[in-house]
Parts: sequence; C-alpha cells; structure tokens
Amino acid sequence: MAVAVSGGADSLALAAATVAQGWVVTALVVDHGLQPGSAEVAAQARNQALALGCHHASVLSVTVDGAGGLEAAARDARYAVLREARQGLPVLLAHTLDDQAETVLLGLGRGSGGRSIAGMRPWDDPWGRPLLDIRRTETRSTCAELGLTAWEDPHNVDPRFVRVRLRHEVLPLLEQVLGGGVAEALARTAASLRDDGDALDEQARATFSGAGSLAISGLRDVAPAVRRRVIRLWLLAGGAQDLNDSQIRAVDALVVQWRGQGGVAVGADLAYQRLVASRSGDHLMLSIHDV
Repeated sequence: MAVAVSGGADSLALAAATVAQGWVVTALVVDHGLQPGSAEVAAQARNQALALGCHHASVLSVTVDGAGGLEAAARDARYAVLREARQGLPVLLAHTLDDQAETVLLGLGRGSGGRSIAGMRPWDDPWGRPLLDIRRTETRSTCAELGLTAWEDPHNVDPRFVRVRLRHEVLPLLEQVLGGGVAEALARTAASLRDDGDALDEQARATFSGAGSLAISGLRDVAPAVRRRVIRLWLLAGGAQDLNDSQIRAVDALVVQWRGQGGVAVGADLAYQRLVASRSGDHLMLSIHDV
C-alpha cells in the first residue's frame, strides 16, 4: 500500500494507522518546491514515515506551473507524480471529513453541479481516502499521542486561498449560526448525492450508444438528469476534458432549446485549437476548430 505523506498531522496519522493495520507501506512525499525550506520539510516527512514503520519512503520533487491558479496547479502536479510513482499500488490520501465539507462548499459556491457537490469518493481507483469520516482534530490528537511533531503548512493559513477562508471564516460561522454539526451534515449530503449520482450514471451508461455522433431523437424522452449525463459521456468519449456544469447545460440546450444557435466550445487538451459541440440535423457533432 502507498500512502501520500506531507508531514502534516492528517497524513502522519494515516501512515501510522496503515502501518498498524499490518500493511507493507510505501510512503510517497511530494515536494512542491513552493516555499523556502520545502526540501527539508520533505526530508523530515520521509524520516518520520520510516520511523513510523513504513517499509520504504521516497521524496518526489515536482515543478508547479501556476497557470490556472496555484492551488489547482499544485494539486495537478501532485496527482501526476503520485500516479507515476505508485508502481501499481493503491495510494491512500489523508483527506478528512473537514476537507470533504470544504469541497462541498466550494462546489456549492461555484455552481459546479451535483457531481462537484458530491465531494470526494472514499475509493476512486487508484486513490483511497479512508479518513473521510474522521475530523481534523482527531488526526492532531493522534499525532500528539504518538509524540509526532506535524508540519504546519503556511499555505493552510494564507487568506489568499479560497479554501483557507472557507476553513477559518465560513465554516466556523455556519457552525455558530446553525448550532454545530455543519461539517458532518455537508459530508452526509455529499454521500447521499454520490449514491443518487451513481444510479443516474448507470442509467446514462445504459443509454449511451458510444457512436461518434449523438442522435437527438434518442434523447428527447430521456429524463433531464440522465440526458445531461449521456451528453457528458459523449463529450468525454470525444476528447473533452475538465467539463463543467455550464458547458454540459449549454450542449444540452442544443437538444431541448434548439433555436439555430452556434456550437459550444468545451475543454480539451488541444494547442491553438478548440473542441466544439454543435448540432447538425438530428445529431450532435464534435469538431476541432483553430483558435
């Protein structure tokens, strides 16, 4: 089993618990290089992981391209290097119930659709998140009991980051106004939405033909939630990436609100080109256009 270890309380507690369960653990420490002394922090995390009983521990250095936002770029770089280094092992991530609550609030605030509000999955191959029912206070107390000195990431108190403000301003205010239990309620909501979403996704997969073009006649009588999922599957099969709810609804409008409108540009990994969904007769088509 591989465990992503940052040196923070959450990941140290996870590494300790995984070793205690009898797993042969490989600790993967990512050095993002974003702060002075990051190499020393990573080396300390590696040493702590070995001291906890991890069979092997390695430091993975990455270069973070800040395009699109530092948080997102660091996350993308981290997942990419973990995927490359895991050598076929599942990777445990130390996201807690508090992280889940913050993720749900982010999705709500950005209007990203049900998939985003459903939060992080406990298992999303190859990623496992066994601490999603555990509060951050519990991981800190675990480290204290084990005599571990956890690293405090300065970015976790930097108000430039939206997630930090949610953590230190918004969630405490909601807890105060609503009388507590907000983080747990948000996590329960996410779990419920995942169950609902999985059922709708299954219906969408049964409806999706996999054809290069998408027949509109086969979509008109499909329930809206399923229809939009079919459209999402079709877009992904055609090379789309990083789809958001607004894009999917705009393509859906080509089916149910057709007024002769133009195509819809969707995200794709294309240089100087864009992927466009458009309607031609009774079909939705995907085409590549120069920018």
